[in-house]
Amino acid sequence: MRRVFDDADGVARYAAETLRGMVESASAAGRRVTVALSGGSTPRRLYELLASEYAGQIDWTALEVFFGDERAVPSDHPDSNFRMASEALLDRVPLDRERLHRMPADSGDPVAAAAAYESVLRERVASGPDGFPALDLVWLGIGDDGHTASLFPGTEALEERRACVVANEVPQLGTWRMTLTFPALCAARRVQFLVTGASKARIVEAIERARSSGDLERYPATRVVPREGEVEWLLDRAAAGKARGG
Repeated sequence: MRRVFDDADGVARYAAETLRGMVESASAAGRRVTVALSGGSTPRRLYELLASEYAGQIDWTALEVFFGDERAVPSDHPDSNFRMASEALLDRVPLDRERLHRMPADSGDPVAAAAAYESVLRERVASGPDGFPALDLVWLGIGDDGHTASLFPGTEALEERRACVVANEVPQLGTWRMTLTFPALCAARRVQFLVTGASKARIVEAIERARSSGDLERYPATRVVPREGEVEWLLDRAAAGKARGG
């Protein structure tokens, strides 16, 4: 489903309300909510909103936090997704640190680190019908090339069918990334793409064309289709461009 909002604040507020509602329902049932955070610039507004206006509306002890991907940098590096999320949200709310799981993509052995992260994911997140851990909520973004998480066009991770987490070499960037795979993303109960700004209008339009023609393999982002859950594309008007609509 595609939802278009007036501006980036509208996107952030809808996503924040989604989390608030899920935590409220889970807390009443004595359950936890498992969520995978996105990196990049777009979700920062969401995280800041959660840490301020929504800080007193969410039972943070009911959350278990993972990440969708991470760059191969230390946790205090300016490019670290963990650092951004920590500064904007995680360090500002009473989250149980034992339920916060950073991706150690800066490990000297990225393959072993990815396998270890998968073990934690499988241990802490209940499996769905297909046997993969079913995260309650996953926030994602898209790049200008249609990548999401660190699933870049032409990379080996696109063909992964068994692992939930892999170390993915990204030749076009000359680096490695750690990322959730399609099996993990498509096992989620709810996925929200957060897409804002006029710079995203071209790729949004291209993705819409690909969908209309049934070409779901062209861009990695279009391959995120939860098997049992739902996917929402949350766009501001600038990003929606010609592809506006509900």
